[in-house]
Amino acid sequence: MALQLSHAVSDGIRRTLTRTGGILFVGFLAIQFGFQAAVNSTVLGYLPPEAAAQFSRNAGLALPISGSAGLALFGVLILLSSMYFVILSRTFAQPLSEMSTFPAMATQRLGRATVTALVGGLIVNITVMIGFVLLFFPGLFFAASFLFFIFAIAVEDRGIISSLKRSWGLAHGSRLKLGVLVVVSALFGGIIGGVTPLLNLAGAPVAADIATVVLTTVFFLPYYAIIASAYCQLRDGGNVPDRSTSKPVNTSQVSEL
Repeated sequence: MALQLSHAVSDGIRRTLTRTGGILFVGFLAIQFGFQAAVNSTVLGYLPPEAAAQFSRNAGLALPISGSAGLALFGVLILLSSMYFVILSRTFAQPLSEMSTFPAMATQRLGRATVTALVGGLIVNITVMIGFVLLFFPGLFFAASFLFFIFAIAVEDRGIISSLKRSWGLAHGSRLKLGVLVVVSALFGGIIGGVTPLLNLAGAPVAADIATVVLTTVFFLPYYAIIASAYCQLRDGGNVPDRSTSKPVNTSQVSEL
């Protein structure tokens, strides 16, 4: 059945404006600040001393660590980010009436789901990037088709290939509306790409990094909640009432869409 995008948007926003959504917001904010500092610290650490001294004036948020330590921190944050999105997917996919707490399954088989999400995310990102490089519309098509792969992994406990197939099937018939979400996220990226250089030119690199992190978090947390709501709607056969479950779905009882 076709996706009711307006309901997904309103429902996603309601999921974000809950106590649990607030906790997820703080977690997302911390991860984004960590990534920004790790990248800047790594660049500074690997530059020659003369270049590092000049770059440090425009580096923004950075830690007093070596380049190798910054790179190691970046790697740790990638794993933490993958783990975070597994928990986020499981939390936002639970019934709205239960959003005051995290679901009991939030940390079940977390290690396996984290690795699967990390590898699957790499495959999706490469596929989408190739699609955009070769021609814009294939990239948009793939991005819309694989929006739900993380939910298939986190909520339904699927493997990489199965989650990609599941996302592809759920998106069938709703790719145009899902493409709207992809385009909106790209437009937001363009806005960030315009704000940050302006603050850097104004001589405020730290403010530029803070603005980037905060604006990214403010936009993308509701964005993922909207995708979660769309996933629940399509998973449950396109029914608007919130009937999502906090337990992994028995796929033998769910018809492929």
